Amino acid sequence: MHLRSYTAPMATTALWTILRHTAAFAPVARQPACLSCSSQPSTIRAAHSLSRPTTPSAASFRSSITSLFSAVEEEVDPGVVEGTDLRVLKYPHPALRASNDEIPAEDLTGPGSDISKIAKEMFLVMYATKGVGLAAPQVGINKRLMVYNDTGDAKKWMRETVMVNPKIVEYSEAKDVEEEGCLSFPGMGGEVERSKWIKVEAQNLKGKKIKKKYKGWEARIFQHEYDHLDGTVYIDRLTEDGRKEVQPKLDDLVTTFGEGGEI
Repeated sequence: MHLRSYTAPMATTALWTILRHTAAFAPVARQPACLSCSSQPSTIRAAHSLSRPTTPSAASFRSSITSLFSAVEEEVDPGVVEGTDLRVLKYPHPALRASNDEIPAEDLTGPGSDISKIAKEMFLVMYATKGVGLAAPQVGINKRLMVYNDTGDAKKWMRETVMVNPKIVEYSEAKDVEEEGCLSFPGMGGEVERSKWIKVEAQNLKGKKIKKKYKGWEARIFQHEYDHLDGTVYIDRLTEDGRKEVQPKLDDLVTTFGEGGEI
């Protein structure tokens, strides 16, 4: 999942602080924001009315949005990543749709185990792509394993999370819609509806059971990566119009990488 999803909420918060002090925008209920996690710019939906001629113009408002997001990093294709032979698979590679096996308890022996080494290398690939999450199927390993760091910053390694055989045991009824992208679908994004919070059960690299509740941004990361473990990709969750919008790029990926995609 793309790093831009992490930085966009902060920029959006800053923008709404500006808007609250701008007479051009009436104090009406805030509409859901589309927080971009791909190369497309975020948009803010707000009901507003111009109250007097001295208020900022639409052009200056757009300029404010552009300046806020100008420093946001986008995902990259790093090619060869030092320290690993793993590569991000591109759509339409069949591994992205294949079933993923649970990891047996005897393989979860902590540091030094094969699964621990795979997780470490997945983090290397994730950081190299400027991502915040990565599922094992995305690097051609069809096992129920995912990693993420909600900051996308390798220096903040204490935020690294490895989930083995995860399950979502409860979803909130409340939903929100934000724009997502995916490392396996370069150069595109689209609005995806997700639950605002989820309850999760999983194992760590030592086989210890984990129970957690994720909210907001972390819940969205987890749901995105969890989808990969079920052979679901973000384009499956796009609206009909959203799918039509990205279809030309999907066709280009098939043309570029063939039916087998790329590793």
